[in-house]
Amino acid sequence: MITCFIRYEIEPSQKADFETYARTWGRCIPRCGADLIGYYAPHEGSSTLAYGVYTLPSLAAYEGYRAALAADPLGRENYEFAQARRFIRREDRTFLKLASAPHGDPT
Repeated sequence: MITCFIRYEIEPSQKADFETYARTWGRCIPRCGADLIGYYAPHEGSSTLAYGVYTLPSLAAYEGYRAALAADPLGRENYEFAQARRFIRREDRTFLKLASAPHGDPT
């Protein structure tokens, strides 16, 4: 299992636009094949950092997911919304695997 972490730098005056964008991905991402953990908007501290987090079985599954997302009408509309409103300054994506499992004291 891999987890995709997307780090966004957003326009602080357009946080509401990012939240709309995030809610829309909340509908698209699961139906396109990824397990959405969530999208996170600024609350306290930095007003420009936001995150999206989801899991997939593998990088090969990610490729299929991306194709499904690109073909999804609402997914395309959401991408176009972000392009038109320009509330995302920067987007960085990294894939990590859980290294701390199992959690808790085994005794």
